[in-house]
Amino acid sequence: MVISLLQEDVQLMVETGLDAYRFSIAWPRLIPNGRGSVNPKGLQYYNNLINELISHGIQPHVTLMHVDLPQALEDEYGGFLDRRIVKDFTTYADVCFREFGDRVLHWTTVNEGNIFVLGGYDFGQTPPQHCSAPFGYNCQKGNSSIEPYIAAHNMLLAHASAVSLYKKKYQAEQQGLIGLNLLAHNAQPFTNSTEDLMASQRANDFFIGW
Repeated sequence: MVISLLQEDVQLMVETGLDAYRFSIAWPRLIPNGRGSVNPKGLQYYNNLINELISHGIQPHVTLMHVDLPQALEDEYGGFLDRRIVKDFTTYADVCFREFGDRVLHWTTVNEGNIFVLGGYDFGQTPPQHCSAPFGYNCQKGNSSIEPYIAAHNMLLAHASAVSLYKKKYQAEQQGLIGLNLLAHNAQPFTNSTEDLMASQRANDFFIGW
């Protein structure tokens, strides 16, 4: 019997004592052009992974997007800078819920949404590497004063649309949970002055008050 690398990885999880594993589905691997035909090899890979986890008593926790937007959508309309991303993301989510939701009970729409926006559209450190001086690093395109707000807005709309779809179409039968996750920092006031208290509250609102 040939043991695949996937099976070896899951066996290591078993030996470690894991009872849950969170992983991200790569939208470009499942639907390479962002919309349209589903890649059967990508579908098979994720089915194999989910089944292997469950067969060893490990609960899959699935994230729908972790930075990797299909390049075709970035090229066509700028990805999360355009409202059209909401429909395409929801359609992609629908495929995932339909194909994997009979075994997946925990869904995350976007991994660390605040970091996705800051890294991709403010500092320019992660895809699509948009930024502008003086905020970013080696900026080639973008506007750090405007684009993070547009991308965050469209990302939240896409998240809300996918959650609404899941609750209306799948949750009653599949009995799963769905949400968004953020990277959390907690800003504390330097003193008890009104100015410092307001500054720390404002920082928390911007970073995790989503």
